[in-house]
Amino acid sequence: MRMNVWSPRSWRAYPALQQPSYDDESALLSVEKSIKNQPPLVFAGEAKTLKNQLAAVSSRQAFLLQGGDCAESFSAFDATIIRDTFRVLMQMAIILTFGAGKPVIKVGRIAGQFAKPRTQDTETQNGVTLPSYRGDIINGCAFQADARKPDPNRILQAYHQSASTLNLVRAFAQGGLASLEKVHAWNLNFVQSTVTDQFIDLSKRIDEAIRFMKACGITIDNTSCFQETTLYTSHEALLLPYEEAMTQQDETYDGWYDCSAHMLWLGDRTRQIDGAHVEFLSGIQNPIGIKIGPTATPEDLAQLLQRLNPNNEAGRIVLIIRMGAELISDKLPRLIQTVQALGASVIWSCDPMHANTIQTSSGHKTRKISAIIQELTNFFDIHHSEGTYPGGIHIEMTGANVTECIGGQQFRVTEHNLSHRYDTQCDPRLNASQSIELAFMVAELLQKKIAMIS
Repeated sequence: MRMNVWSPRSWRAYPALQQPSYDDESALLSVEKSIKNQPPLVFAGEAKTLKNQLAAVSSRQAFLLQGGDCAESFSAFDATIIRDTFRVLMQMAIILTFGAGKPVIKVGRIAGQFAKPRTQDTETQNGVTLPSYRGDIINGCAFQADARKPDPNRILQAYHQSASTLNLVRAFAQGGLASLEKVHAWNLNFVQSTVTDQFIDLSKRIDEAIRFMKACGITIDNTSCFQETTLYTSHEALLLPYEEAMTQQDETYDGWYDCSAHMLWLGDRTRQIDGAHVEFLSGIQNPIGIKIGPTATPEDLAQLLQRLNPNNEAGRIVLIIRMGAELISDKLPRLIQTVQALGASVIWSCDPMHANTIQTSSGHKTRKISAIIQELTNFFDIHHSEGTYPGGIHIEMTGANVTECIGGQQFRVTEHNLSHRYDTQCDPRLNASQSIELAFMVAELLQKKIAMIS
């Protein structure tokens, strides 16, 4: 438990897992000092606004869409890739807005998702053992001794790339790329090449709604809410020296904010109640996600909620469930019942990606769309049974037409063609068409739940 008064560096008195070992501590200190002197990537007021919007999710008045890259990379830093991912998130948001009949809060795994937890500290290939790849902010992906050596200068590069990415995202969000009619036109083009009647039917109904608004005199072209949007940023708060350096005290909003992103999340591997990551996140005022895997017990969850949200603030905690299609029905109900008994205000979100990872005979890590859909379906069914609200989804995706996850109706990926465009540096992602298909499926789940309630 807490050993001292919280400060941005109080985590250093606790056991810190998943942290790299740097050979040159003076170089690390120099980088930390430099980062502290850089402008914030986001502002406290923006994080506060996101928390207020997430409070609407916790009261069933909105829905959360969180998605983006597994791990951003230095080599794949490209405006086209960022644009395409932004576009797909907007397409998904329009579909989900219609399905839920509620606003969709859009949070990207973007502009900072550079660090990755690893199961093993080392990796062995052909008898050679090297440190595991932990994300470009720490070391390189190439299986070479120089690349795998943790380098603190990578922290500066990650910061500057995050700043550039965020500038571009803001421009897309305010510069017309989020236009309702434009995004819907992309979706119409998508469904024209599918063979799924329910996708076509849903798109037609969205089209009818837009035409109805126009007929009522709602000028979509000149109304900012139909032309602009906000995409908030998020990443796992894993590399604690970086997160500490980006944390500032804001007098206007009365507290400490980690200005590296609007929302941070706690990983399933670093959620120890007496660990450094929980200590750090307990003191910042940003919205916090908690990844909850199948090993989490009701007692674990109760302790985390008390430590990270002692005042039971609405919009503060997003519980990101990552159980796997086979285990979620057994594990999730008890956790929901625990939260209900505590009277805790949380957002329930489903990450159907991480616990459904498998490895093919060719050595590729992949995920089957069928397993992803099954976990999502189970997630919605369980919440309906418990009388609670399935408030969001959290997915790893890209706007590129990669071949990393098996399945899909428009462009079917099979185990045999995974290697065609297997571009990820870490975990497999949904491609553009698979992401949009998933949004249509979730929209159907949302509409079914609404029908059951009414």
